[in-house]
Amino acid sequence: MFKSDVDGANALVSKFELLKKEIGKVIIGQQEVIHDTVLCMFCQGHVLLVGVPGLAKTLLINTIGKALGLSFSRIQFTPDLMPSDIVGTEILDESRQFRFVKGPVFANIVLADEINRTPPKTQAALLEAMQEKNVTVSGKTYKLEEPFFVLATQNPIEQEGTYPLPEAQLDRFMFNLMLDYPSYEEEIAVVKSTTTINNKVNAVMSAEEIKYFQELVRRVPVSDHVYEYAVGLVSRTRPSTVRAHEWADKYLSWGAGPRASQHLISGAKANALMCGKFSPDIEDVRRVAVPVLQHRLVKNYSAQAEGLTIEEIIHKML
Repeated sequence: MFKSDVDGANALVSKFELLKKEIGKVIIGQQEVIHDTVLCMFCQGHVLLVGVPGLAKTLLINTIGKALGLSFSRIQFTPDLMPSDIVGTEILDESRQFRFVKGPVFANIVLADEINRTPPKTQAALLEAMQEKNVTVSGKTYKLEEPFFVLATQNPIEQEGTYPLPEAQLDRFMFNLMLDYPSYEEEIAVVKSTTTINNKVNAVMSAEEIKYFQELVRRVPVSDHVYEYAVGLVSRTRPSTVRAHEWADKYLSWGAGPRASQHLISGAKANALMCGKFSPDIEDVRRVAVPVLQHRLVKNYSAQAEGLTIEEIIHKML
């Protein structure tokens, strides 16, 4: 697609700038969240977006899908949702033959809206799709079209009638992104733009380009000291181990596993490329540390009693 990896890296930077401009037609502010969501896609990862209602989580994901030129489907998770409503089901057609009807998971971008509102059995239906990039129905395996991303949303304030995601499923998400309220100036711009004519979002990237950039990210060279820093950081989160940070022993029940180290390096590679660098440094690892680690660490009673957040504990370890 490009003559060299250097040309590809330069193209990624320019494409990302175009992408931000298109998304900015609809989404005001949230620059970090946009950056991290696109970064995660270049790493073939999945994203969990957490924020109160009305912060445009769904609109953000829909807009990114349009700007990337990818197929998009939305699944509204409810207590009565069944696994077959996600992956699809076999039906008996007019010729008396069983035919598989694909579910909404067969799209490039799948929005799992309010994922914690459905029982664990249905949440688990996403596990195979997220990890293996395929689904199995009635003993047959169906491959999902690449690129494939699951972008899930969660409401942090309404816990009535919810089913918290188990750690195994949380670990499938590369990033956990927290959306905050817009600033006063941003909210004025949001109200102005949403109460007038809708802006049309144009596709600035194709599926083939995204797959190329994903492969490019994997080829980025990394220095040994960056690997050591990433693994060392994750090791510091594990209480009652040799390398544990004092705050891990004091405030954490569980630390992060090896998948966190992998995601730190992948995220650092993509962040470096998106910032115009050809190799990541320690600052790139630090840049992605909070979204990679904050859903993988479990606080103990001491941290809860002292009102510490996971983010504060991570920053202390950094």
